Amino acid sequence: MENKSKNTRYLIVSLIFVLILCIFVFTFQAVHMREKSAETISDIGGIYMSGMGDHVAEHFGTTIGLRLSQVGDLVESVPPGNVGNADVMRVNLSHNGRMREFTSLALVAEDGTYEMIYGNDADPADPETFMRSLRSGHSKIAAATDRLGDTMILMGMPAVYPMKDGGESIALVAGLPVSYIGETLALNISDETMEYYMILKNGDFIFRGDGLDGGNYFDRVRKRYDSVLGMKKETFIQELQVAMEVNEEYDIEFTLDGERRHMYCTRLPNSEWYLLVGMSYNLMDETIDHFGDQWTFTALADCALIVLALLLVFAGYFRLMRQQMHSLDEARKAAERASKAKSEFLSNMSHDIRTPMNGIVGMTTIAISNIDDTQQVQHCLKKIAFSSGHLLGMINDIMDMSKIENGELILNVEQLSLHDVMLNIVGIMRHQVKEKRQKLDVYVRDVTVENVCGDSVRINQILLNLLSNAVKFTQEEGRIQLVLQEEPSPKGDAFIRVHLRVKDNGVGMPRELKERIFESFIREDHSRVEKSAGAGLGLTITKYIVEAMGGNIKVESEPGRGSAFHVTVDLEKAMAQEREMELPDWDLLVVDDDEIHCENDIAALRAIGIKADWALNGKRALQEVQKRLEKGENYFAILLDYDMPGMNGIETAREIRKLCGDKTPFLLLAAFDWNEVEEEAKAVGIYGFLAKPLFKSTLFYGLKPLAATKEAETTTQADVVMQFAGKRALLAEDNELNWEIASELISDLGIELDWAENGKICVDMFEQSPLHYYDVILMDLRMPVMTGYEAARAIRDLDRADADTIPIIAMSADAYRDDVQKCLDCGMNAHVPKPIDMQEVIRLLEKYLRP
Repeated sequence: MENKSKNTRYLIVSLIFVLILCIFVFTFQAVHMREKSAETISDIGGIYMSGMGDHVAEHFGTTIGLRLSQVGDLVESVPPGNVGNADVMRVNLSHNGRMREFTSLALVAEDGTYEMIYGNDADPADPETFMRSLRSGHSKIAAATDRLGDTMILMGMPAVYPMKDGGESIALVAGLPVSYIGETLALNISDETMEYYMILKNGDFIFRGDGLDGGNYFDRVRKRYDSVLGMKKETFIQELQVAMEVNEEYDIEFTLDGERRHMYCTRLPNSEWYLLVGMSYNLMDETIDHFGDQWTFTALADCALIVLALLLVFAGYFRLMRQQMHSLDEARKAAERASKAKSEFLSNMSHDIRTPMNGIVGMTTIAISNIDDTQQVQHCLKKIAFSSGHLLGMINDIMDMSKIENGELILNVEQLSLHDVMLNIVGIMRHQVKEKRQKLDVYVRDVTVENVCGDSVRINQILLNLLSNAVKFTQEEGRIQLVLQEEPSPKGDAFIRVHLRVKDNGVGMPRELKERIFESFIREDHSRVEKSAGAGLGLTITKYIVEAMGGNIKVESEPGRGSAFHVTVDLEKAMAQEREMELPDWDLLVVDDDEIHCENDIAALRAIGIKADWALNGKRALQEVQKRLEKGENYFAILLDYDMPGMNGIETAREIRKLCGDKTPFLLLAAFDWNEVEEEAKAVGIYGFLAKPLFKSTLFYGLKPLAATKEAETTTQADVVMQFAGKRALLAEDNELNWEIASELISDLGIELDWAENGKICVDMFEQSPLHYYDVILMDLRMPVMTGYEAARAIRDLDRADADTIPIIAMSADAYRDDVQKCLDCGMNAHVPKPIDMQEVIRLLEKYLRP
C-alpha cells in the first residue's frame, strides 16, 4: 500500500508539474512568436518598400527616358540645321508633338524666354536648375505650373531653331500633365495601407497618390506629426533633406496616432524629384494580435489536451503493466517449451547420430575381422558408405540451419543446366527408390530454356530434400512424381518461371503438422514413420533457400493420401543458350507405357523437326511397325522405354527385330545407368541409350549421331588412367590418414603423388623442384607451421616461370562459400570439399591437366 501511495503521489506531482510546464512553455512561445512576428513584418516591410521604391524609380526612369527619346524624335523629324520655312517648321513640330500626345510644345531661348508652338506656357518650379542643364546641352525634366495653375511636367531637349524674334532657341520643351505619372506608373491606387508621393527638395508635391493637388510635404509633417521615432519633427525633416541632398535612400519606421508606419524615400532618375512611399502596419498588427490571441487560446487548449492525454496514458499504464506481466508469463512458458523442444531434439539427434555411427563402427569391426573375405569386406564398406552419407547429410542440415539463423547462407549464382540438374537428382535418388521398390516418374513439360543462372547446389538440395521425404514417407511399391515445367516469367523476357512439383501417395500429413511443417525441428512422431530418422530441418532449409531465390513453396497433404509440394522460382536465362537444335524430318516411334511421357517426348521431338508416333506397350509397338512395313515404309528409329509391364524394352526390341531386321536403330530409354543392361541390350541390337527425363537437348544430341551412323564411345577407367599417365602432383596434407586415402584414390588415376606434411614443406618442395616438375598442387587448408592459404600466396610469389601457372586445387572440409572465395583470393584455382568426390576431382584434373 505504501508503494502504491508513493506511486500515486508521484503521478499527481508529475501531472501538476507537466501542466505548469506546458502552460509556461506555450504562453512564452505565444508572446515570443508575437514579438518575432512584429519584427518579421518590419523586416519584410522594409525589404518590400525598398523593392517597391526601386521598382517604381526604375519604371519612372524608363518611362521618362522613353518620353525624352520621343522629344528627341521630334527634333530629328525636323532637323534644326535644315529649316527652310519657320512657319512650316512650327506646323511640323506641332503636328508631330500632338501625335505623341504632348499637351504643349515650346522653344526656349538662351535667356529663358519661351515661344509657345501650341498649348499653355508654364513656369518651372526650379527654373535655374532647368535652364542650367539646357544651356550645358543636356536633356532635362522639370515640374512646372501653367497659367491655369495646373502642375505639368516639362521635358527639355537641346535644339537650335529660329525664333520669331529673329533669335535662336537652345532647346525644344514638351509638356505633359502630371496625371500622366499616375496613369503610367500606376501610383494612384486604392490600397489604404500605402501612400505614394513625388516631391521636390523643398518638399513641394509634384504628385500625390491620395488624389489631392498641391501642398508641401514638410508643412504636412509639421501640422500632422508631434514627433517621429522620438525625434522632433524638424530633426526628421532635416535628416530627410540631408539624405536628398547627398542622393541617399532614407528608410524609417515610426508610430503615428498609435499606428506603426514605415516610410521610404529615394531619388527618381533624370530629375530633381524624390519618391516617398509610406505603408501602415495597422492592419497587419491587428492580424498578428488576433493570431497571437488565437495562439494563446490554442496553447491553453493544447495544454488541456496534453494533460488529458497524460491522464489517459497513466490510466492505461497499469493495464499495460498487467498485459506485460501476462506477456512475460507467456514468454516464459514459450521459452520452457522451446527448451523442452531443444532437449527432445538433442535427445533425438543423439539417437539419430549414434545409429549411423554404430553402423560405421560395427561394420568396420566386421570388415577387420573378415579381412580375407573380399565379398564380406565389400558388403561392410557399402554399409559404411551408406551410414557415412546419412551422417554427413544430418551434419550438413544442422550446419545449414546454423548459417540460416546467422544470416550467412549465401547463394552462389552461376550458369547451370536444368537437364543436368534433373539427371543428377534422378541418379542420386535411384538407389533409394529401388530399395523400396517404388516408382519414380519424372516429367518435363514445356521446357524451352535449359541453361539458366542459379545456385545449382541449392537447387539440387531443394529437390533432394523433397524427394528424400517423399521416398521416406511413402510405403514400399508406392509412386512418386517429379515434374519440371516452365512458363514465361512476370519479371520479363530475361527470366523464365520454373515450377518444380514433387508428389507422392504416401502417409500424408494431418492439418496440424502441415501448418507447422516448415518450422525447425518438426518431424512426425508416429509409428508409420518411426524408422525414418532425420533432424527435422530439411524442409525449413528448403523453404529458406526457395525464398532466398525469390520464389515460394506450397504444400498440400491429406493423411493416407500423400503429399504434394510445389516450388515456384524465377530464374534468369543464361547468356549462352543452346544453339538452334534441328534434325531431319525423320519418322520415329516412341514406346512408353506412360502416356504423359509419350506426349512430352512427341512435343520435344517435334521441336527439333522430327515426326513421331507413339505406343503405350510392346504389343501396340509391334502393330505400328507391322502397319508401316505393310505400306512399304519403316521407322527411321525407335525409342523404347525399358521399364514397361508385360514386355519390357529389350523384349520389345527383340520382337521388332524379327519384323524389320537390323536396319532400324533402337534407342533404350531409362532412368538408370546404361551399364546395368548394356550387354543384354546390345545382344538384341539396341544402338544406344537415352537417360530419362528426356529434354529437347537429350533427344537432339542422342539422335544426332544417327545421321552419321556413329556410335557414342564411353570413357572407361583405362581411358582416365591413360589421360593422366606421367603426370605428377604435390599433395600438402598434415593428416596421415587423409594422405593415405588421397594417395590411394589419386594414384589409381595414374598420377605420381608426392607428400608434403604442411604448407611450409610444400612451398620448399615446389621451390627446390625442377621447372615444370609438378603438374598440379593439391592443398589442404588447415595445417601447422603454414596454412594452405599462406602456402598458396607464397608459391604465387616465387620467382620462377611456373609459379603463376601451376594449378593449385584446395582439398578441405572448410566448404563454405566464404572459404571457397578465400581460396580463390589466395591464388588457388578451385576447391574440392572433403569427403573427396572423385568425380569432381577427375573433372578438375581434366580441366587443368590438359595435354
